[in-house]
Amino acid sequence: MLRIGFDNDLYIQKQSEQIAKRIAMFGGKLYLEFGGKLFDDFHASRVLPGFAPDTKISMLKSLSQNAEIVIAIKAGDIERSKIRGDYGITYDEDVLRLIDAFHGKGLYVSSVVITQFKGQAAAETFRKKLERNHIRVYYHYPIEGYPSNVAQIVSEEGFGKNEYIETSRPLVVVTAPGPGSGKMATCLSQLYHENRRGVKAGYAKFETFPVWNLPLKHPVNLAYEAATADLDDVNMIDPYHLEAYGKLAVNYNRDVEVFPVLSAIFEKISGECPYKSPTDMGVNMAGFCISDDQAVCSAANEEILRRYYTALGDSLKDLNPGSAAKIELLMKQAGITTEDRKVVSAALNRSAETGDQPAMAIELGDGRIVTGKTTSLLGSSSAALLNAVKTLAGIPKETHLISPDVIEPIQKLKTGVLGNHNPRLHSDETLIALTISACSNENAAKALSTLSLLRNCEAHSTVLLSSVDENTYRKLGIRLTCEPRYQTKKLFHKS
Repeated sequence: MLRIGFDNDLYIQKQSEQIAKRIAMFGGKLYLEFGGKLFDDFHASRVLPGFAPDTKISMLKSLSQNAEIVIAIKAGDIERSKIRGDYGITYDEDVLRLIDAFHGKGLYVSSVVITQFKGQAAAETFRKKLERNHIRVYYHYPIEGYPSNVAQIVSEEGFGKNEYIETSRPLVVVTAPGPGSGKMATCLSQLYHENRRGVKAGYAKFETFPVWNLPLKHPVNLAYEAATADLDDVNMIDPYHLEAYGKLAVNYNRDVEVFPVLSAIFEKISGECPYKSPTDMGVNMAGFCISDDQAVCSAANEEILRRYYTALGDSLKDLNPGSAAKIELLMKQAGITTEDRKVVSAALNRSAETGDQPAMAIELGDGRIVTGKTTSLLGSSSAALLNAVKTLAGIPKETHLISPDVIEPIQKLKTGVLGNHNPRLHSDETLIALTISACSNENAAKALSTLSLLRNCEAHSTVLLSSVDENTYRKLGIRLTCEPRYQTKKLFHKS
């Protein structure tokens, strides 16, 4: 069973209280930059067991009468069709997804701001598309010398050129489909325009990681570094917080490096900076809501190892070179090795027993480990899934849940009609076949009913899986890692 280490309800309560205080602190108007994912924050739910993936949305819903949302997207990201890796969709498509998702939760999206606009045709087309759907759109422009040339930034030729975003509620949440979209610049530009209009307004950041009041080398903070290894983010002690308060606080390098400039911009806009440190800018109560530090440390260490295997796979695909080496250093700091991930040795041993054929291991919620090997009918990921649901349902391993008479026609369809070279069933095809079998097979129906118990289970494959199998495991909530090797020695590997 998943060991809970985080009080989600307390977190929502504390974050909501702190945001309300910030709104009051600035006279009733706050621009809140939201870092990380608003929806489906699975990183947080993995390293803080008990943190619900939709926690941030739940918190916003408690403030919904006073909140509106502005979504920022960089024009260049629209122009080059930048892809959001976790969903496989472009940033502009993700803006549409976010708008629909916010509306579905009863939250008000007031507008979209296209940042760094330089006349890109794709951005203009996207603006027209949004406006046809009654979404207000604004342009913000590049500023020469940003973020260091304060005099230029806080002038008619800097923020003054940006279109003023009309807002109507005390809390304005600024979010984006991904990093580097211009959320902070959007907030600061709005402060400039509000100040010119005689409106008191403030700025803060909604933060989750790093957790400022946990130790620098706490596994949760190390896991954040592992998650951002490709961005060159580094956790560090906030020197401004230490100087101002004599207390240690953890922040990350980019916020610390830019703080003197932000402070100068605040002073230029309103006469003074309301914050003494970059940590002060953040609203982050996560550290106060950890109920079981041991459970959180264990979960975070697992996340570091998962990130390591992801980085090894990316390196094989010539993506994010150097990330794996950085995470190796983090593993040393955490005092962990790949041997601490139980499913790794189980999968490798099963592969060795079958002549180095691909194999898979799944650790169930109660600690039992089941494995699957490659056969003429099933890939190892499919075999492991079936063995897992058999074990959960108390069905003997030798029992057939899906008759070969069902599998063979599917294989003939794949190879004879659809032209696939691999006749073995992928995980999704196996689940469909299991569902069909459940109509007439009591054991199959019993096994099928246990699928939800696979959520939050750990798994490891001795080869990189196809995107189809990866997605199936992800949808089941299984936390998968893979050895950085392909099943074949071909130069082209179809995902």
